[in-house]
Amino acid sequence: MTRRVRILVLAGWTLAAIVATALVPRIPQDQSYHNFADHRALIGVPNFLNVVSNIPFLIIGISGLVFLTQSNSRKRLLTAPERLAYVTFFLAVSLTCFGSAYYHLSPDNDRLVWDRLPMTIAFMSLLTCVICERINAKAGLMLFTPLLMIGAGSVIYWYLSEARGSGDLRPYVVVQFHSGLAIALIAVMFRSRYTRGRELLIAMGLYVLAKVFEVLDPVVFNLGRIVSGHTLKHLAASVSIWCILRMLVRRVPKKHASEA
Repeated sequence: MTRRVRILVLAGWTLAAIVATALVPRIPQDQSYHNFADHRALIGVPNFLNVVSNIPFLIIGISGLVFLTQSNSRKRLLTAPERLAYVTFFLAVSLTCFGSAYYHLSPDNDRLVWDRLPMTIAFMSLLTCVICERINAKAGLMLFTPLLMIGAGSVIYWYLSEARGSGDLRPYVVVQFHSGLAIALIAVMFRSRYTRGRELLIAMGLYVLAKVFEVLDPVVFNLGRIVSGHTLKHLAASVSIWCILRMLVRRVPKKHASEA
């Protein structure tokens, strides 16, 4: 399959996802979503484990930002667009800690918006990173701002639609799930300019595991009433992001791989 055909496949998949989502009825936020399995409080903190399990996002996000300030990080990021996208990614991961913790202290739609905003920015930043590294850095830079606007806009649109009584999650669903699938497709169809490129697929697999834990929230909690699926979702997603950071720290451009 030629490079042009692979790009057309990716574009076709994106268009198909948008059209298919537009054809289904609007999707309001199910209010039972806010009713997580583990309500236990500790040291005065409600929903304690769902709140504190966000701390790894802050630790890993700051670690990523610190790495990007170091001189040796320039050996792992060949272009300015890649650096900009990864800085935004790790900043958004750090902010996810605060947004998600704030939401889980008292879950409702008004707080959920602050959970979802940094997550969509992280999704779109990582998609930009992958485009820069595997397709074209200039294309990634050109798409960076529009992708961020689409990601943030999907959350704002959902929130405003809920306030009008006609909640619609469809754009957010496209952003969250299509961005993840697009990253996986690009990782499979296009070679990275760096070593350790396969580790991105491991990270995406861990994110899929996180979503499984999210769906099985009460099932996991009822196994022993020790930890809930949603808490494990936070931890699995954190490990996924840690894998991306480890990939960055350890990789080198392929033309220099023999020198590493």
